[in-house]
Amino acid sequence: MFVRRHLPEQHFSADTKDTVKLAMGLVATMAALLLSLLVSSAKDSYDTVRNEVIQMASNLAFLDRILVLYGSETQAIRAAFGVEMEKAIPAIWSSAHGDAELDVKKGDGIFMAVQSLAPANDIQRALKEQAVGQTVELGKLRTLLRTQSTSSVSLPLLVVVVCWLVIIFFSFSVFAPPNRTATLSLIVSSIAVAGAMFLILEMDRPFSGLIKISEAPMLKALQDMRH
Repeated sequence: MFVRRHLPEQHFSADTKDTVKLAMGLVATMAALLLSLLVSSAKDSYDTVRNEVIQMASNLAFLDRILVLYGSETQAIRAAFGVEMEKAIPAIWSSAHGDAELDVKKGDGIFMAVQSLAPANDIQRALKEQAVGQTVELGKLRTLLRTQSTSSVSLPLLVVVVCWLVIIFFSFSVFAPPNRTATLSLIVSSIAVAGAMFLILEMDRPFSGLIKISEAPMLKALQDMRH
């Protein structure tokens, strides 16, 4: 709007406005495509991590149930597992991508303890096989979460979209009439677009921020392990 006041009047002819509208229409279309791509990428990454967390909580609860059915020999393993998870859950949810304290080597002790069980009958042998399989699955999920701890949003794409949006709103403001209604509509639309960018960045941090994955499944599994 400041630039508008310093431009010569011939810059506001009908032909000029039509040309700018066509050019900005092309930029707006490309910006919308990139913006939808960023939203889709962030949402897919968020849903993937959320499903992995739910799967991990399910495996934890099932493994603990197997160890309970195995017998009193597994009390020490269950206690050690519970202590590890009690420390790991708050650390995971305090980081942006859940990589804090998510060291895949921390599960090796539990795996070796389960492997060292000496079954006394066929039932315990079957339960041990199930327990080993669950610890392997947990190890895979922990490794997968750690490898996915990097950002899913492409920084160059984000920068390009922001630049295009700045250009679009600049052109809108240059040709907008100097009244409160036009100014308010530009402010509202810019807030809406900024909200979309905010959602993209929030979903890219699945374990922190306002739109974070709930730790309720993991806490419920930990609570079941204590009983």
